[in-house]
Amino acid sequence: MSRILIIDDELSMREMLEIFFIGEGYEVETAEDGLMGINKLSEGEFDLIITDLRMPKTHGLVVLERAQMLYPNTPVLVMTAYASTETAVKAMKMGAEDYFTKPFQLDEVKAVVAKALEKRRLILENRSLRRELNDRNRTGDMIGRSPKMQVLFKLIHRIASTKTNVLILGESGTGKELVARAIHDLSERKHKPFLVINCAAIPEQLLESELFGHKRGTFTGATHDREGLFQAAHGGSLLLDEIGEMPLSMQVKLLRVLEGRKIKIVGEHREIPVDVRVIAATNRDLKAEVKAGRFREDLFYRLNVISLELPPLRERPTDIPLLVHHFLRRYAHEFGKDLSEIEPDAMQALLGYDFSGNVRELGNIIERAVALEESGRVRRQSLPPFLQASSSVATPAPEAPALEIPEAGINLEGVVDDLERRLIGEALKRTDGHKKEAAKLLGISFRSLRYRLTKLNIEGSSDP
Repeated sequence: MSRILIIDDELSMREMLEIFFIGEGYEVETAEDGLMGINKLSEGEFDLIITDLRMPKTHGLVVLERAQMLYPNTPVLVMTAYASTETAVKAMKMGAEDYFTKPFQLDEVKAVVAKALEKRRLILENRSLRRELNDRNRTGDMIGRSPKMQVLFKLIHRIASTKTNVLILGESGTGKELVARAIHDLSERKHKPFLVINCAAIPEQLLESELFGHKRGTFTGATHDREGLFQAAHGGSLLLDEIGEMPLSMQVKLLRVLEGRKIKIVGEHREIPVDVRVIAATNRDLKAEVKAGRFREDLFYRLNVISLELPPLRERPTDIPLLVHHFLRRYAHEFGKDLSEIEPDAMQALLGYDFSGNVRELGNIIERAVALEESGRVRRQSLPPFLQASSSVATPAPEAPALEIPEAGINLEGVVDDLERRLIGEALKRTDGHKKEAAKLLGISFRSLRYRLTKLNIEGSSDP
């Protein structure tokens, strides 16, 4: 519940605003002059301050100055009965969020207060998310606070110190190479090479040479000896990306290397021992590929000693805000822009998108937004057109099922409470227990959700 401090020397004005904002669901405290208002600020922080400008003992501009010194993120609204535009402008230049003159319409004040509190919420949320970009929510260059990512991070730390082969599974764009890099960087091999080859990008006739090297004159164009990736990665790690695309003829040779830890350079007869940790990655279902005869079963089991599966972004929506701020910070730095925030409706559009391209697609969207943005924060207008459209059109409510009232009648409040309890439970389940995300999913305010949780005696995990 937001706390508002109202400072005004007129008792009737204080009482009117206090009654109005308590009715709107806010917690309100009042002060009858500027000095008393400053004393209340010294006792604790408020979410919003509304102060008159002309008051006995201490002027409203002094209150504004002290509030900014103590709580720079707390918005201050000023009001005056004298319609002194000059004084109001001075207050705005000093950092006041907005002003209004007496007499005023309560609906007008309500809208200004809601806007100021939303801005404060956004600032605090951005600050919180930046704080979350720490070791607890990241491993290497991977970021995630969702339970699935936390489990993945723990597994990476556990297996990094071993020498076992690892198979990384996941859709395109989920960050399989980042996982492989993290495993390498957390291992004893971190000071040795980490090399990557995309098995789908190299023609079959060249793949063997890329992996094992070749001798001069072995084939047309082989004008000099060439070291293969297994030799170059000696002592380190080699990521075989898109391993599911490797031709069967090469799968046999790779299996031999994994079993004997030796390679045979193309054009040579002798074998050379190598010490390389092999990490393989694919977006294919290798079990299905084995069944279809396109992937060797013995190679599959040799690679699949330990497997890690990366969840798609749509299965971890609570990570989206964290990733958005990570990419925002990265691209703002790259483009030399002072841009660190994203407006709520832009974030809502991203939270409602399914990201078939996963984290890679999200990164591309934020890069585009930062490149196009001319204001101090990412707005919905800077997102791709398909996201602008999705965020501007409300999702229609599902059609209610037909209901019948039995002859004995029903307990309407009980039925409504039960339906509400089930929907809130489903929303919390889909958002891994994060109340703020659940409130967005239900189309209600966070304060409204907290009220319902208390009323219905539902427990949900606290938001970080």
